[in-house]
Amino acid sequence: MDYTEKKLRRLNTYEGIIINVGLDRVRLPDGSEAFREIVEHPGGACILPVDGEGNAYCVRQYRYPIGEHLLEAPAGKLERGEDPLVCASRELGEETGFTAGRIVPLGAYHSSPGFSSERLYLYLALDLSRGEAHPDEGEFLDLVKLPFSELLAMVRRGEVSDGKTAIAVLQAAHILAGE
Repeated sequence: MDYTEKKLRRLNTYEGIIINVGLDRVRLPDGSEAFREIVEHPGGACILPVDGEGNAYCVRQYRYPIGEHLLEAPAGKLERGEDPLVCASRELGEETGFTAGRIVPLGAYHSSPGFSSERLYLYLALDLSRGEAHPDEGEFLDLVKLPFSELLAMVRRGEVSDGKTAIAVLQAAHILAGE
């Protein structure tokens, strides 16, 4: 059966700096109508750097919406029409100072498809060369180096609550194990 919902009209819209929010009236497969709140997001890219000694590099930063400091793989928002790999490489340099000799795609995932259009592209950065980090203006973060095995254990224990980072670590574990 086809469960596609058809948008009848947008009732309300908020246009923000990063996101737009809409309230849509839709027709359901059974013919009835319902409302859907939609957050339109341009998407982003996340890149997990791992050096030749098996150390992973994450950033710790404060996330205002949840009021917590999170451990995350470097990531950023896609600019309009930007290739996700270009975005990931840019964020790697800005947040860590690294450049990667090799970048391995880890897949693309929807962060919360029940209400958001955000799609995140994940990468593993290998063969790292050190440079100087240059975070965006207004971006405050600390670079955290830890053995990849410990980061993987933290994900498995539920100590990494950032979804994109947890998925990237789990995907990277397969690549690093030679699977």
